[in-house]
Amino acid sequence: MIRQGRAAQPHKAGGKRMMLSPPFPAGDNLTSLQEQSSPSHLQKSLNRDDYKVAWICPLEVEQIAAMEMLDEEHEALPQPAADHNVYSLGSINGHNVVITGLHQPGNCPAATVVAQMRMTFPKLRFGLLVGIGGGVPVQTDDGMIRLGHVVVSKPAGEHSGAVQYDHGKAKDGLFQRTGALAPPPTVLLNAAQALAVRRARMANDPLQLNVRRINTSLRNLQRFQFPGGSNDHLYPPYYSHIQAADDDDTFVVVHRGTIASGELVVKTAELRDTLAQRYGLLCFEMEAAGALADFPCMVVRGISDYCDSHKNDQWHGYAAAVAAAYARQLFFHMPINEVQGGVESKFKLSSRLPGAAGVSRFIGRADELECLHKALEWVGERRTAVLHGLGGMGKTQLSIEYMKRHRMDYSAMIWLNARDETSLKQSFQQAARQISREHPALAYIQSAIINQDLDETAEAVKRWLDEVGNDRWLVIYDNYDDVRLDRCRGTDHGICRVVKQGGTAGGNTSQPAAADSKAYDIRPYFPQTDHGAVVITTRSSTVKLGQLIQVSKLVDIDDSLAILESTSSRVHLTQDADAHALARRLDGLPLALSTAGAYLRQLSINCADYLQLYNESWLRLQKESPHLLDYDQTLYSTWEVSFNHIQQQSRDAAMLLRLWAYFDNEDVWYELLQKGGSDGPVWLQKMTEDRFRFNTAMRILCEHGLAEADPAIKESGVGSRGYSVHGCVHAWMIHVLNTGVDEERSWTAMRCVASHVPSDEQEKYWMVQRRLLHHADRCMTRTLTQMAEGKNAWMFYNLGVLYSDQDRIDKAEAMYVRALQGEEKAWGPDHMSTLNTVKNLGIVYSDQGQLNKAEAMYERALQGKEKAWGSEHTSALNTVKNLGNLYSDQGRLKEAEAMYERALKGEEKACGPNHKSTLGTVNNLGSLYKDQGRLKEAEAMLERALHGKEKALGPDHTSTLDTIGNFGLVYSDQSRFIEAKAMLERALQGYEKTLGQDAMRTSIPILNTLESLGSVHEKIGEKSKAILYYQRAQTGFSLLLGSKNERFPYVSDKIGSLQLCTQEIDVSLSVVKPGRGLKARWKRLTEHLKGM
Repeated sequence: MIRQGRAAQPHKAGGKRMMLSPPFPAGDNLTSLQEQSSPSHLQKSLNRDDYKVAWICPLEVEQIAAMEMLDEEHEALPQPAADHNVYSLGSINGHNVVITGLHQPGNCPAATVVAQMRMTFPKLRFGLLVGIGGGVPVQTDDGMIRLGHVVVSKPAGEHSGAVQYDHGKAKDGLFQRTGALAPPPTVLLNAAQALAVRRARMANDPLQLNVRRINTSLRNLQRFQFPGGSNDHLYPPYYSHIQAADDDDTFVVVHRGTIASGELVVKTAELRDTLAQRYGLLCFEMEAAGALADFPCMVVRGISDYCDSHKNDQWHGYAAAVAAAYARQLFFHMPINEVQGGVESKFKLSSRLPGAAGVSRFIGRADELECLHKALEWVGERRTAVLHGLGGMGKTQLSIEYMKRHRMDYSAMIWLNARDETSLKQSFQQAARQISREHPALAYIQSAIINQDLDETAEAVKRWLDEVGNDRWLVIYDNYDDVRLDRCRGTDHGICRVVKQGGTAGGNTSQPAAADSKAYDIRPYFPQTDHGAVVITTRSSTVKLGQLIQVSKLVDIDDSLAILESTSSRVHLTQDADAHALARRLDGLPLALSTAGAYLRQLSINCADYLQLYNESWLRLQKESPHLLDYDQTLYSTWEVSFNHIQQQSRDAAMLLRLWAYFDNEDVWYELLQKGGSDGPVWLQKMTEDRFRFNTAMRILCEHGLAEADPAIKESGVGSRGYSVHGCVHAWMIHVLNTGVDEERSWTAMRCVASHVPSDEQEKYWMVQRRLLHHADRCMTRTLTQMAEGKNAWMFYNLGVLYSDQDRIDKAEAMYVRALQGEEKAWGPDHMSTLNTVKNLGIVYSDQGQLNKAEAMYERALQGKEKAWGSEHTSALNTVKNLGNLYSDQGRLKEAEAMYERALKGEEKACGPNHKSTLGTVNNLGSLYKDQGRLKEAEAMLERALHGKEKALGPDHTSTLDTIGNFGLVYSDQSRFIEAKAMLERALQGYEKTLGQDAMRTSIPILNTLESLGSVHEKIGEKSKAILYYQRAQTGFSLLLGSKNERFPYVSDKIGSLQLCTQEIDVSLSVVKPGRGLKARWKRLTEHLKGM
């Protein structure tokens, strides 16, 4: 039963490419296709750098079809000894093509073939993966997919055009696909779209004309004939597969969408349809994942079967022919200079990353890479993306990975160190030297280098980037963290006035735009013409010079574990509980994870040892960790850059960051600081007196990526939206910004928390208290060695109230004991504040089951209050009620009844019959009558209490819900189980509504209600439901009270007995106390059945 009378009050109120040439002459008739002649018998010889397009076809039948599509064949070329591929060379519409096959199907052979091909033909820009595949008989915009149709990869929804369906991980007992394959290159996507548009407007299908290039009158090529629609069979029979009038060989149907790649052959319709529905698939094949791993390709598949058990070879030849026909036609929609030359040779640079080191294995960030790819997609004008986020979050590595994956999309890629103007100019100088080496004829570049003038060199590189025709470059400005964006009154960059990032607030700047500041405006260093692509990486969210892409922490813990595995050279960390704990502690910060991995790689310690060092000796651990070549800062120094910027802008923001070390890292909000700030240091008083000033300080922290705003709070009355810092940043704040414990900041933080503790009379008090809990925990770690004095004892008292209301009983005891020590010393044992603390300690001891100690505390408090205020004072009566609760818990029901009646009589006289204190006592009497078996009287009392509370407090107040729960218990004792279940479910729903989902495992009244629901369902024979309720209660008791508390084994035994009874024994029995085997459980079950 849930009794009232535990009220404890705080002392203080407390981004389409244009086609450069048409694919056909005007007219779109058959004569327009005469250019597509058969291969010439006079073969010519080129060099390996002349070939720009790879055509990969795994099977012999596919290679034959590919060769029939060439306009001309070229002589074979010598190749390295390590390259075991066999190549066929030729051209289509002026494009030079390399054709090769695979020794066997599959992703791994495809990856090997592509790697060797790219080594031999280094100028290959992209590939076509052409052949046959298994179709999914689904409806698309082009009709039902049929044998002899073509499926082409195209990005759709969240997929890039191809998915590796059999690559993933097990999570929560289920298979979860991981990884992402690169999308087809833009030039091929544009060509495919242009081909679709042109075919829709033509009377004759160019694809079918391409198919007819294969002379099927020759005996060896007869297998490429159209088998006929009558040979298109689809099983099982529940598929409707009607032969349409246009099912012939005059028009090739093309579908574009997602293609599945995997090592396993899909042979059943069930598996096919399951995967197709899950990923939106049109086709299955076996090589794309290997080819696409590091090479931009488009997949083209002719449908030869339906991926079911009725596979045959009848359609292989025709399917290979139509796929090759489609691939051939793409070359008539790609401008020749796009592939063969792309841009003029003087605008090409080899791919190098001077000054930037990429990680050996890049993990995660598929969404960010996709966003970056879309932001930089060619649209005929300059594209700019800004990667912003906290230092150490991997912005540089993300930009490097993008460069690696998309190097074929750009003629030149330049990486610039934008840390400061000097570093940026030096990077321009390095770029100029590379341009000079590869294009020595560029006189203005040579002149700038000879003159050794950094400004002239930067202008020369910008001039090169500005040249007409040089429009496919990518420049990355990395680490632009010292931001100063000028407001220009004209286009001349010399006519600007400086406005420092973030601005200033009156009396809020430590030093105005410091003379030694390295902040600068980056825009004068951009090329002036409106072409090319720019990426900026920065910690500041104020660099709004393009599409902003925030780089946040890694959400999937498996990505964090993968980084730990990669950097530590350890395996199976996904199965290591300590590794999971370490990954959670480092909270998805790549720099922290890489640092930990490097340390673990050098030493034999395990993850648990590292985590202990991290928590106890953070700064020393970071200083002794190996320096990471792929990061330019250490974990303990990286944020000092941001902090120095902040100090130059705002003293408030800098001081707030120091103070934050004494709060939890999450959910710091204005009102929290405001209440305690009134008696705090002067800077905090002034900042919290002016909401705009607080907002300015927080904005500056957010702009530098050190803090971020939390999601908006939906509930009113629980304070404004909070702000959070990353856990690793918080550790830096504790160990670097604060060396040792600063007593003033420690007490200031505690004062802020204690001042904000609401009483249980305040609306939505529970939610406010929930926001305070982690901050209170942080205060405890900082104040355990400090003595409570009279002037601060109220803080410990209020924290005791907070912990007690939130059922953190042991912590409540510690706070009350500290408060009592201070109060007794300052004011004596009989002071009212001292006696209130004594009474609340009694409540804590009672909740802990220390009933004798609780009784002593209650009696002391009662005697003191009666002596000071008299026996009829409400404070004394409240203690009388506490004694009644204690006697009831001890089974001394008569004495309990006397105490309740005395309290009730006094409260009715002093407060009135409908006061919440009076109604609380009425509730308690109802509970007592229930325990005495006086069920009618219990029902009457609870009826009175419920009506009064609904009127005074509302139907969703926790006190009202307590009484509703008690009603459920009375109904259960009366065998009115349907009514009992209804009342208990009403109470449970009310608790969830009022206290929130988080409280469902951490509130004693809720856990009691869950246990009671389990009991009711058990009594009416619904044992499976009973087990579920008991298990929920069991989990909560374990978390809140621990497995040694009597509530945990009691509920565990209930679960074990029910599982035995229903023959549902499973692994969950392992949570029952060790040593209690099946024999013991069977004995208890037998006794239980006898009592039924």
